[in-house]
Amino acid sequence: MKHFSNITPQMLTSKGIAMKMKMNGFVLAALLVGTFSNYGYAGIKDDVIKRGTLKCGVSSNKMGFSYINDDGQWAGMDVDLCRAVAAAVIGDPSKVEYVVTTSKNRFTSLASGEIDILSRSTTWTVGRDAKLGADFTAVWFYDGQGFMTHKKLGITSAKELDGATFCLNPGTTSEHNLADYFSALGLSYRSVVFEKTEELYAAYQKGRCDALTNDVTGLAARRTLFQNPEQHVLLPEVISKEPLGAYVKQGDNQWRDIVTMVGYALIEGEELNVTQDTAAQLATHSKNINVKRLLGTEGDLGQSLGLSANWAAKAIQATGNYGELYARNVGSASSLKFERGVNALHRDGGLMYAPPFR
Repeated sequence: MKHFSNITPQMLTSKGIAMKMKMNGFVLAALLVGTFSNYGYAGIKDDVIKRGTLKCGVSSNKMGFSYINDDGQWAGMDVDLCRAVAAAVIGDPSKVEYVVTTSKNRFTSLASGEIDILSRSTTWTVGRDAKLGADFTAVWFYDGQGFMTHKKLGITSAKELDGATFCLNPGTTSEHNLADYFSALGLSYRSVVFEKTEELYAAYQKGRCDALTNDVTGLAARRTLFQNPEQHVLLPEVISKEPLGAYVKQGDNQWRDIVTMVGYALIEGEELNVTQDTAAQLATHSKNINVKRLLGTEGDLGQSLGLSANWAAKAIQATGNYGELYARNVGSASSLKFERGVNALHRDGGLMYAPPFR
């Protein structure tokens, strides 16, 4: 047995205590490492898999993005993003629970865990990313704020709306952009605020306000639902940048990466001509190394994300690539007929492209 005969009283002072604390620190660190190694970290992805459903926060009334169609089914670009994530994570695009959110409660719903993704055509801003406990994922649609007014007023420019009354939703970028724009021009306006979008548009149609301001796509989509669409005009001014996309709760890097990369996988699918109908065949027969990496027959991207090797293939098979779902929801195959514009792939003069899948 070893004796500690060389320990002196001086060693039992501050130096000795410091050494003891240091040793205790090593022990605590080892215990923590062992704990996390044994039990792992249960993040949002694990919660979604265990639950068997993805909770997706949406709008109920934005045609082309998130709304209930004539068949009683959820549809739209934002809805398709959630379906693609469910396919990649759970393996089934139908396993989505749609939670209707408002402009006022959407970030609260995300922070509280009521929803796993906020996919509601929400603008990416520095303030939201920094202050609201939420992380933006990827730009899903580039938009801009515009104006709509009653045709009978004879207004042809937003600059003629001095003193007009606007119907507005509270706490939106549209509200702040309007204030900035009118202030810069030395114009005034009055506002009537409605928390619910349905009430806002109903009030406008009844003449309670002279104009609306929102994303141009949202105004155009809503106008198609009016009783007399031809009685309302979109003005030419576009006064803001509105990069729209999904948010996730801050603090779960794996979940942020998954939602982000699912969106990019659909964009990459369009660039590589991988479609809803051809994804399965190309996964086994394509000789293009980039296609093989995307579809999981080359490399280990799925493992790096904590997903199956064919996660991207599942997503594309669920919704089609970005070009397909754009055409179906808001483009040439829809009633909205939006041009691709800046939402075209970069090779076609737009802003859309994905990071390299390697």
